[in-house]
Amino acid sequence: MKYLIIPVTPFQQNCTLLWCESSLKAAVVDPGGNPERIRAEISRLGLSLEMVLLTHGHLDHVGAAVEMAESFGVEILGPHEDDSFWLQMLPQQSQRFGFPPCAAFEPSRYLVEGDVISIGDECLEVLHCPGHTPGHLVFFHRAGMLALVGDVLFNGSIGRTDFPRSNHEQLLHSIKNKLWPLGDVSFIPGHGPMSTFARERLSNPFVADPRFG
Repeated sequence: MKYLIIPVTPFQQNCTLLWCESSLKAAVVDPGGNPERIRAEISRLGLSLEMVLLTHGHLDHVGAAVEMAESFGVEILGPHEDDSFWLQMLPQQSQRFGFPPCAAFEPSRYLVEGDVISIGDECLEVLHCPGHTPGHLVFFHRAGMLALVGDVLFNGSIGRTDFPRSNHEQLLHSIKNKLWPLGDVSFIPGHGPMSTFARERLSNPFVADPRFG
């Protein structure tokens, strides 16, 4: 599995292109904005976009999802249905954060824990990791030991839990019980630089192993 991180929106959200090297079939994960930039990279790399994947329903992760899906004639998959209220609140989110207007939408299909997404010859496993939002998903490429974790975990930090229906204890549970058991995985967070689960277990001030003895 190959990937390219494309920072988008004023929040510099990590939109990620994933593709199968043999077939050049691709998915775009969390296209929060700047669709022209994303389309340019798809064209430059000669990729065939197969789907749009969403980790959760916050505006900076989904703002260009409908435009990307319609322009390529593909489906939007995810997040988990528990984030449907965030997708319905997109007009309010746009107004609050000063983004261009974004209409509410429903994905082609909500995803659940245990779903497997095929991109050419590659597969992504779906994990439900609530806490930052109730319907937050993580996409895991086991063969490449790579995870796209959205706003669950960051290099040196964790996701905010001061939003409606966020839950701090639930977030910690998701990280410790869903992510850590995957092993020494490299991860692409929703914002900022990549890291590894091993590094965060050692030094992340919020979830490092020593905190939980």
